[in-house]
Amino acid sequence: MKKTLRDFDLGGKRVLIRVDFNVPLDKNLNITDDSRIRATLPTIRHALEKGARVILMSHLGRPDGKPVSSMSLSPAAKRLSELLGMEVIQCSDCVGPRVKEELRDLGGRSSVALLENLRFNPDEEKNTPSFAQELAENGDIYINDAFGSSHRAHASIEGVTRFLPSGAGFLLEKEIRYLGEAMQNPQKPFVAILGGSKVSDKIGVVENLIAKVDTIMIGGAMAYTFLKVRGVEIGNSKYEKDKIDLAKKILDKAAAARVEILLPVDHVCVQKVDENAVVKIEGPSISAGWFGVDIGPKTIELFTRQLDSAKTVVWNGPMGIFEMKPFSKGSYEIAEKLANLKGATTVVGGGDTAACVAGFGLGDKMSHISTGGGASLEYLEGKALPGIAALEDK
Repeated sequence: MKKTLRDFDLGGKRVLIRVDFNVPLDKNLNITDDSRIRATLPTIRHALEKGARVILMSHLGRPDGKPVSSMSLSPAAKRLSELLGMEVIQCSDCVGPRVKEELRDLGGRSSVALLENLRFNPDEEKNTPSFAQELAENGDIYINDAFGSSHRAHASIEGVTRFLPSGAGFLLEKEIRYLGEAMQNPQKPFVAILGGSKVSDKIGVVENLIAKVDTIMIGGAMAYTFLKVRGVEIGNSKYEKDKIDLAKKILDKAAAARVEILLPVDHVCVQKVDENAVVKIEGPSISAGWFGVDIGPKTIELFTRQLDSAKTVVWNGPMGIFEMKPFSKGSYEIAEKLANLKGATTVVGGGDTAACVAGFGLGDKMSHISTGGGASLEYLEGKALPGIAALEDK
């Protein structure tokens, strides 16, 4: 067990919190989705209630180690000040004498400050010890609440823990609890739902899950590589030719472990990716010149019926091109089924799957939606995440 925010006496302390404010911005630099900022509010509020001064740090985008005005964190500071109902001091940089001067105001006109984009400095991604030490000088205690970045061994994630007492924020604690429980101590039957475009993105996940789950349901474009292995005609559907042998090994490994792998038995097919394209339902085979863009009605029935008895479900990757309404039904039906599962723990991976479930308005019906795309994938692969491993044990 890792130490958490609750394990520290925060009164009068400067608490340096790594958050994930890598939020989407429109062309006018307005935040289009503030959910990552909202997700950190419990940690920030707890620290303030305990009498701490809070210094937040985050990255935004990929500025490649130099200042880029369109990637400043000032929109995030503005939104956070609205959500907290108090001023948030926006610092001009993340280290240096000027930042120290700006942070002297903490506890006076405001108790919350946000450092400027960490990735404006090339030493962040290089995890340079001297830069990590400079960041650490901004606080007395370090708290990681940025699960979405915890698979990166960066200065603000891993390096800073060498210079300060450290622990997990409430958001990170929740991620460890739900993903950890699902992977280490799941209630059975345990069903994994995998989708998305590439088998190669999920190889490690599938191989790790085979030892733990009862059933794996595969949809999305990655299903076509597996269907090809099983000798099913897939028309013009995308598949990974160079992963055919690997997909065969995975199917053999699952069979040896007596884990059922369910693949689509029918498909929503088109001849071009267009919301107004002519659609036909085919399956299990797909005609030449057509390709699959979503799972079909028989597959929806097969998958949802399998979920009836599930006690633990992990879902990572949509079932089709969910961003286009005509091809979103498979993902929607899976999301709705999970939303209404009684007595089950439902964990949704980050990235596209989280966006998909949120878009359907079903986010609050899941046990947990991960805030990390790449991080949740690596966690499901069984990899140790540097940002979690570096924190102090209880």
